[in-house]
Amino acid sequence: MSVSEFLEFLLESKRHSGYIAHIQKIPGRDAVFSNEPEILPAKVRDWLSKEGIRLYSHQAEAIEAIDAGEDVILCTPTASGKTLSFLLPFLTIRQQFGDATALAIYPAKALTRDQHKTILELERSTGMRINPAIYDGDTPQHDRPLIRSKAGLILTNPYELHQILPWHRQWSSFFSRLRYVILDEAHHYRGVFGSSMSSLIRRLLRICEYYGSAPQFFLSSATLANPAVFALQLTGREMTVISRSGAPTGDRFFLLYNPYHEMALPRSVYSESAEILSLLVDAGLQSLCFTGSRRMAEMVSVWAKNSLSRKSPKKSGYIAAYRAGYLPKERQELELKLKEGDIRGLVSTNALELGIDIGSLDAVIMTGYPGTMMSVWQQAGRAGRSVSKALAILIAMQNPLDQFFMRHPEEFFSRPHEHAIIDTKNPYILSGQLLCAASELPIRPESDLRWFGEDITRYLDDLQENGLVAGTPRGYVYTGLKRAAELVSLSQISEEWTVEAKNRVIETLDNRQACREAHPGAVLIHQGERYLISYWDFDRHRIIVDRQDPGYYTRVNQQTGIDIRERLMSRETGSGTLCLGRVRVSELYTGYRRLIDEKIISTESLSLEPITFETVSVWIEFSDKGMSALPSGCDVGGSLHGAEHALIAMMPYHVLCDRWDLGGLSSASSAQVKGRAVIFIYDGYEGGIGLSERAYNVYEELCQSAEKMVRECRCKDGCPACIYSPKCGNDNQPLDKKGCIALLKHICG
Repeated sequence: MSVSEFLEFLLESKRHSGYIAHIQKIPGRDAVFSNEPEILPAKVRDWLSKEGIRLYSHQAEAIEAIDAGEDVILCTPTASGKTLSFLLPFLTIRQQFGDATALAIYPAKALTRDQHKTILELERSTGMRINPAIYDGDTPQHDRPLIRSKAGLILTNPYELHQILPWHRQWSSFFSRLRYVILDEAHHYRGVFGSSMSSLIRRLLRICEYYGSAPQFFLSSATLANPAVFALQLTGREMTVISRSGAPTGDRFFLLYNPYHEMALPRSVYSESAEILSLLVDAGLQSLCFTGSRRMAEMVSVWAKNSLSRKSPKKSGYIAAYRAGYLPKERQELELKLKEGDIRGLVSTNALELGIDIGSLDAVIMTGYPGTMMSVWQQAGRAGRSVSKALAILIAMQNPLDQFFMRHPEEFFSRPHEHAIIDTKNPYILSGQLLCAASELPIRPESDLRWFGEDITRYLDDLQENGLVAGTPRGYVYTGLKRAAELVSLSQISEEWTVEAKNRVIETLDNRQACREAHPGAVLIHQGERYLISYWDFDRHRIIVDRQDPGYYTRVNQQTGIDIRERLMSRETGSGTLCLGRVRVSELYTGYRRLIDEKIISTESLSLEPITFETVSVWIEFSDKGMSALPSGCDVGGSLHGAEHALIAMMPYHVLCDRWDLGGLSSASSAQVKGRAVIFIYDGYEGGIGLSERAYNVYEELCQSAEKMVRECRCKDGCPACIYSPKCGNDNQPLDKKGCIALLKHICG
């Protein structure tokens, strides 16, 4: 069955046609080729001619830009030939400087290994020596000295680079010849991780300068709204942006599918994904299904197999799951089987959103909106990697943003890609990165301002007061007892807890995650298994768990307090004063509930130390005129609470983030703002990561989309598709939908 025939089947099916909210045809486009740049080595040109490979326009543009000495960020879709775009320039550099080295940084080990195979094949085919080697946590110790001295191109990841830099003297030969740094899938470096990554890159460049090198950068990324600004924040370099792809595509059909179309008889988003995957495989269409968690990847694959076995028992073995936690050998076998067609349906977490080569697919299923338009098109681009027709299906969850898109397909398909946000001034991230830099080379504030910013002296003074650095004639040096790289995490700001079952670490959590998900008495789900939290070992930062299923799940009760520390800016709106500033957040976990099927069976108390942290918040202080917009009879607190939830739910529509990156608080009479009603939305990370600043700039647009989302929901008093929040510490009480709509409508005028 072809893609077009499968669509006809769905449209004619009584079982499925009623759930189809929209079908969008995205026309294919022809390839745009360019002549081979003359600067390419003769061996490369011979290989291209022999293989019949013609360069796309963006590939040739990238080669010429690098040859001209420019730094480049390439933003083109999945399967547009990015690998050749950044490898061919390095072969050109190697022809000019035979001992030149390059560093390629990938966000995932699986992608590193996949790219290593591609580079080895390119080396063999062209006859040009690159000497590529992987250097990460899996590299045997006895291989490492030879790699450091002989490799021309080293493939690694940010976490390994973080550990490498303190040992830079062992790398002196490599760094002194470093001419080229590749950051593949660079859009992954945003939020806390991106802010840490920006400092890590500056540490790398500082060391390169020490050894006399100044490498060029090549960033490859999914399409971004702000590639030039993003690249500058990430690397500190002005970059040439290449965003017009010359790669061909076939026609793509994009289907929006809503199992919650009938509110009274909703179908599970996961069971629908399993059912449609089984239909695709049965129709002979090789397909990939994305899910949001490792557990659901396993469950959907089992349900899809069961569904297919009822129709075509011999085909049930064609479906498998793919996720983190599998051994590398298992993942590689699955990738190979998918590429060779032995697996016809694979259920995966977003691990396969990366550019791992898995061949051409016919269809992609997204189980719920993946959080960003960038991810939507990355995942959809996994199908139709040639000029053949392809199908992408987004199956909506019962949450505000998914349901908003089901009602407004025009908003979905006209939506631009998001702004990737990096906060290069987070004081907590910078302080930690300064510790690492001081352990690598003495820090001289007068010369290192350009790497770490104008506040470097203040941070160094604080670190010196705490006995972590000391001033010397050569500069500030690290004096801590542990290795600085072990103290500083790239992906977290707060302290870390390990979760241990029978003396085996099963995962790590930051402090707030631990309080929310793994408090004493909680039921923690890990890789589909349930664990009961026994106790906290405060001295060693361990959470001890027992593997057992008590038959219920738990949900914590949380109270939040906010103290305004500094107003950074403000402006008047029709409903009051909109402010941006620094705040101190206190989160108190007072108890938890045991539930079965959303019914509370008992409530228990908790005694945990409050979590306090400073961050950045946007808030609106309502005037009397703003509050007069509430219709009579509305619950004031419930109206504010509902508006808070709606604003947080729609933030990912405007800002590249997840609702779990944010916190909120609303009050009908806050002492912080002289008794006025207020709604706070704050960055959920210490020091802030730039989300509130972006929200401040688009606040009226945010309120407009939030009001539209709530107003159009067909429920009467609020539901998970509009103003209920899965992270509400007050069990979604009180909420007033009518008042929420009135407040949001008044704010956006």
